[in-house]
Amino acid sequence: MLRDAVRALAEAKIAPHAAAVDEEARFPREALTALTANDLHAVHVPEEYGGAGADALATVIVIEEVARVCASSSLIPAVNKLGSLPVILSGSEELKKKYMSPLAKGEGMFSYCLSEPDAGSDAAGMKTRAVRDGDFWVLNGVKRWITNAGESEYYTVMAVTDPDKRSKGISAFVVEKSDEGVSFGAPEKKLGIKGSPTREVYLDNVRIPADRMIGEEGTGFATAMKTLDHTRITIAAQALGIAQGALDYAKGYVKERKQFGKPIADFQGIQFMLADMAMKIEAARQLTYAAAAKSERVAAGGGEGDLTFQGAAAKCFASDVAMEVTTDAVQLLGGYGYTRDYPVERMMRDAKITQIYEGTNQVQRIVMARNLP
Repeated sequence: MLRDAVRALAEAKIAPHAAAVDEEARFPREALTALTANDLHAVHVPEEYGGAGADALATVIVIEEVARVCASSSLIPAVNKLGSLPVILSGSEELKKKYMSPLAKGEGMFSYCLSEPDAGSDAAGMKTRAVRDGDFWVLNGVKRWITNAGESEYYTVMAVTDPDKRSKGISAFVVEKSDEGVSFGAPEKKLGIKGSPTREVYLDNVRIPADRMIGEEGTGFATAMKTLDHTRITIAAQALGIAQGALDYAKGYVKERKQFGKPIADFQGIQFMLADMAMKIEAARQLTYAAAAKSERVAAGGGEGDLTFQGAAAKCFASDVAMEVTTDAVQLLGGYGYTRDYPVERMMRDAKITQIYEGTNQVQRIVMARNLP
């Protein structure tokens, strides 16, 4: 029922704008309006804070179905979870009430600020500093590759509070867009997901109350990594949706396109390509859903188990599948697939980022190797 409802909404309210959003590199305002109106913009927020209280699997299905028609729009529910999950996992009850309620109501989105110009895969090498000043913290630094920066009202920011302790000297904070000293760089000119702004976030003597620290001092990096264990699964879901959208379009096209007097779908070479695409998508779906179920059990206090491995595996596998399937979809459409008149070239461009963000797939393999079940 959830899948059917989200698919109907996505096809009616989001899909018609997907090409223009990509072409004009503009934020998908129509998608945000439609998702918020139907309480699908941040389904993961617990009911006690006014949210839908969706579990990890339901959240994955929402993201998957939105990504099937528009990858940029799927980053609204995905990044709202990424940005706010540190607060849910480690924040005080006061902090949760203060920020989860407006998020649930659609009064502001949440972004996640971990990466920096010189701290990508080596996130613990960050330089952004937070210095205590009485009842306040003062933040200075630059965060790079921040999804939905400028559109979001709230930002989970990782900053160094004790430079001598490396990862154990990093703390997490909630920074608001309206805080004095917060500004944004120009939107990056990207290959794909053009409707989701990616910008630098500048922190220039940003003074915030001490109670906006998420968890204890020095626990920020651990919270960041724990967050990624859960949210890499949402990137797997995004990749899965992109791949499914490409397969669905290609499947319809090959039944219509005729060569040598019959639909090209009648040729075994084409059928084998479609069979392989569908098989790999289904394998990615099962891995992603199993990881989501594991994520939910861990969130409910079921122990860490092998969630770190499962999350990395789902993200890595699903994104590799998305890249392969969308490339094959372009091939199935031939010359038409290479034009912007058809959606599969956009899907291929969008798929690429799923192999890169929230940890490159090379890093996912390192994570998996270190956490073999």
